[in-house]
Amino acid sequence: MKVEYGNTARGDEGGYALDVEDARIPLELLMRAVEKVGVGEKIRFALDIAASSFFDSNSGKYKIGDDTLSPAELLSVYKSLVREFPIFSIEDPFEENDFEGFAILRKELPELIVVGDDLTVTSKTQLEEAINKNAINGIIIKPNQIGTLTEVLDTMELARENLVECIVSHRSGEIEDSFIADLAYAFGAFGLKSGAPVPKERLAKYNRLIEISE
Repeated sequence: MKVEYGNTARGDEGGYALDVEDARIPLELLMRAVEKVGVGEKIRFALDIAASSFFDSNSGKYKIGDDTLSPAELLSVYKSLVREFPIFSIEDPFEENDFEGFAILRKELPELIVVGDDLTVTSKTQLEEAINKNAINGIIIKPNQIGTLTEVLDTMELARENLVECIVSHRSGEIEDSFIADLAYAFGAFGLKSGAPVPKERLAKYNRLIEISE
């Protein structure tokens, strides 16, 4: 599909992926979409930055298009986006070992939910470090990332004890199993991250939530 903002393709998780370098463009399109259907006042956005994917460990900087940004400059970008758009959460804003960067973002934008995924990898040990460093107030929970359901529940329990919101999540290479929907509901998780409800492996989770609600 061709649009005025470039080519689009389906991402791994069923959503549209724009071939653009300016982070504001997809957010502007989303704003136009929610306003067009009359729900602009009800919708807020959550960003998954996956900053490790564009971090250069040699320079300690982030490569975005033609720009190379320091952690401080990237922080300024986030602050600008939060001022401009109704963003309530940012996941993995800095590379996966930068607990300090996460903590600075939390301090600078205390109203934001700063979410760890690559930072915490559903690990109780990693979560403990993040809590001690005040790095996050949200965590992605992926049951098959850590190994056993017992370990998952231990991590979720530690998160709840420390007021860290749990977001149960799919993986990029997903199957039709819908267990994560049950886990999110049973635990009373803050959210469930399942992708766009188009591919059958994504839709299965939403259908399971409907079954639970009925």
